[in-house]
Amino acid sequence: MPEWLNALPKAELHLHLEGSLEPELLFALAERNQIALPWADVETLRAAYAFNNLQEFLDLYYAGANVLRSEQDFYDLTWAYLQRCKAQNVIHVEPFFDPQTHTDRGIPFEVVLRGIQQALRDGEQQLGISHGLILSFLRHLPEEEAFKTLEQAMPFRDAFIGVGLDSSEKGFPPRLFQRVFAKARSEGLHAVAHAGEEGPPEYIWEALDLLKVKRIDHGVRASEDERLMQRLIDEQIPLTVCPLSNIKLCVFEHMGQHNILEMLERGVKVTVNSDDPAYFGGYVGENFAALHQHLGMTEAQAQRLAQNSLDARLA
Repeated sequence: MPEWLNALPKAELHLHLEGSLEPELLFALAERNQIALPWADVETLRAAYAFNNLQEFLDLYYAGANVLRSEQDFYDLTWAYLQRCKAQNVIHVEPFFDPQTHTDRGIPFEVVLRGIQQALRDGEQQLGISHGLILSFLRHLPEEEAFKTLEQAMPFRDAFIGVGLDSSEKGFPPRLFQRVFAKARSEGLHAVAHAGEEGPPEYIWEALDLLKVKRIDHGVRASEDERLMQRLIDEQIPLTVCPLSNIKLCVFEHMGQHNILEMLERGVKVTVNSDDPAYFGGYVGENFAALHQHLGMTEAQAQRLAQNSLDARLA
């Protein structure tokens, strides 16, 4: 990666902490917690990272998250991610975590949160990385489950800046979560949502108009709807785009097809993020490097993308 690219101050606004679980740490935590894994070694696990769609990735993602059991596990996960950020001059992070992934297998909400929170605090004090934590609802589960998660979170309200919506997009439109998002907003929480990755542009409209989100996570399919594109430009609604993820999950066949720079040049407030970097081949820096290598991203474009991420912060 060119040094000028690494040196740019950046924020990361679309990162699933569970998706930063590198195979080496996954195996170490499995050993710590005496959990048998279906993969023989790190190399076998990495070889499984060949996905045809979002669901194939999610199946492996949830299997990997099973090794996270204790407060120390969640601390180690988050701290490893923050160290990567420090090396790539990511100075602010707004990561997602999925409580339902853990509470549904018997891990208490506060165990998950305490580990993540302590690492984020240490990251601010020791690494100079500021943060805001976003609680995400799993959209493949009913809205009633999201309400339960929000209720569990309320005793820890000050730990969060917002709520999000992730997991399988197809067949689970944002409108299914209109009530729980209204409740979260009434508690003073910002709203963001995954939309327009595998789902159609209509999902982006719903996220904006029904969930009243401040940012769209992914959003690359907005380019299929000219009226939507103009709204994103006019209202300067940020998109947290994840280029390597989009290639790995076959949203685009190859990086040369990606539309992020076209959207940037049209005036859309696009940002560069890593999504689930342990599974998709790289962190923020590697995503920037891929745009430079395959799309001819210029230094001026990189600076605008980095500034967009800093401008789009919620915390």
